[in-house]
Amino acid sequence: MPRSRTDYFLTRLSASLAGTPANLKYVETAAGRVHVFDSASEPGNENSPADRPCIVFTPDGPNVVAHYQRLIALLMPRFRVVCFDMPGFGFSLPAADYGHGLDQGARAVLAVLDQLSVAQATLAFSCANGLYAIRAAQLAPTRIASLMLSQTPSLAAMQAWAYRMIPQPLRVPVAGQFITWLARRKLAHLWHRSALPASTNAAPFQQTTRQAFDAGACFCLAGVVQGLLRETVLAPGEVSLVLPCTLIWGDQDRSHRATDPESLRELLPHLEIRRFADCGHFPDLEQPERYAGEIVAHMAKIAADPVSR
Repeated sequence: MPRSRTDYFLTRLSASLAGTPANLKYVETAAGRVHVFDSASEPGNENSPADRPCIVFTPDGPNVVAHYQRLIALLMPRFRVVCFDMPGFGFSLPAADYGHGLDQGARAVLAVLDQLSVAQATLAFSCANGLYAIRAAQLAPTRIASLMLSQTPSLAAMQAWAYRMIPQPLRVPVAGQFITWLARRKLAHLWHRSALPASTNAAPFQQTTRQAFDAGACFCLAGVVQGLLRETVLAPGEVSLVLPCTLIWGDQDRSHRATDPESLRELLPHLEIRRFADCGHFPDLEQPERYAGEIVAHMAKIAADPVSR
């Protein structure tokens, strides 16, 4: 597909101009080379052995793995923590045929689990990435123990959000890819400002993203929007009947003013919604201590009632 090949070319151009960052771990998948942090493989780390329950994060671009350092540190004493950039974001360069469709994204997630020998995990994804998590659970229900989502509505609600929030030129294949690449710094800067509460200092988020861009990180916003807008209804399937899921929702997310988090119940009828009244689009990063507490409680429920899974 021309739009996928355009992202392939532009992301590699950025990476080649900046040089490859040192000391990053990657795994190879059909969706591209994926940048991964795995607490179980960190040199000298004995706090998060591989046999502990595994929690997997994917940053919601333009955030990258580096944004998750505090949250990872909070969870490592209890869990194996994996955090990876989805293909087309951060330091995960997409393959030439990766179009950000639901099946492609879900299979990329499962491929990362395979490469890290993770038999089963809780997926703690946010926004559009949450839809990939749901699809991964549908494709491989025995691999996904539960979901811990944030700012993820139904597919239809996410598509309506994209039509409201994403400028029309970015929704045009190829043209959108070039526009996003040329304006990626400005788009990321503006997105952090609009996605966070007015009272929150966006500068630390913006600085970490700028540093990532300086090192060649990618931000295929047009690609993921175009990919998900092409999808039809995400069928509930049997996973909707049994999969434990907690949804954290930041009430101060100005981009999602018109989005109803309850819409996700059409996929996950037993969904538990926890609202963070003072948070915007990134409750996991804005309030990492509180979010970590929610994860601990979520994981304790699963451990206490394994039959429900």
